[in-house]
Amino acid sequence: MAPPALRDADARDFPRILALNDAEAAQTSAMDLARLQALAALATYHRVAVMDGVVVAFLLAMRAGAAYANDNFGWFASRLPDFVYVDRIVVDAGFAGRGIGGAMYRDLFAWARARGIPRVTCEYNVEPPNPASRAFHERFGFRELGQQEAGGGMKRVSLQVADLGPSNAQAAPPNPACRID
Repeated sequence: MAPPALRDADARDFPRILALNDAEAAQTSAMDLARLQALAALATYHRVAVMDGVVVAFLLAMRAGAAYANDNFGWFASRLPDFVYVDRIVVDAGFAGRGIGGAMYRDLFAWARARGIPRVTCEYNVEPPNPASRAFHERFGFRELGQQEAGGGMKRVSLQVADLGPSNAQAAPPNPACRID
């Protein structure tokens, strides 16, 4: 099977991005068109994975210094001088196990290295648990910096960082879907 084609997202992708996000809203968070437009405007990295002409995944990330009012982003911003924050990555469940999430993370890591960004940050649910996301991030060398409540106390997240050493992204094997808050 051919790997997915990765490209920058654009407004034509928004209906599909919203559908993907809606399918995983319990692991990410709800997002309507206005919210997606606002996040896309703040994003430093917003790419989609395409297979057979269909968007099957997306990754949306902000760089340190973005005017992003988000508790998790703010947590990292108060502790780290430079990073790229994965706001959300979603892979269509029908395409799980095909290495799409891993391809997107390897692309993000290479993109960040090319810009001198020393680390990638994200969070995933620990309550309720998201073991698939935990395993995925462990394979990419993420480690926990802390935890905090999110979603109005409805969940607890693990705040993760991956330092971008020279071999971190190349060593990570492909993985099925990854769903991040």
